[in-house]
Amino acid sequence: MKELTQEHEIRSAMEEGETVLMFSAGWCPDCTVIEPELPEVEAHFSRMNFYKIDRDLHPDLASELDIMGIPSFVVFRDGTEAGRFVSRDRKTKEEIIRFLQEV
Repeated sequence: MKELTQEHEIRSAMEEGETVLMFSAGWCPDCTVIEPELPEVEAHFSRMNFYKIDRDLHPDLASELDIMGIPSFVVFRDGTEAGRFVSRDRKTKEEIIRFLQEV
């Protein structure tokens, strides 16, 4: 999963096709637990572009998108939010896959 660090890159990615933004942070244990599973998730959804965003580097964007718990997944289709999997709970690979299938 490519990590985007510049806000203009993030906003551009949100506008292009089907994009999944994963908000995380280096200090987040739940993010660390799920990260090794993400390549398999990405392989199931090759039509989608996956990007990792460090919430701590982009607090204004996280606030704008109401990202409170991490990891959080937000899907955009051509600039419009199509769905989100946002909670404070630890997420499993199966829950992420189910979310992406339904969005």
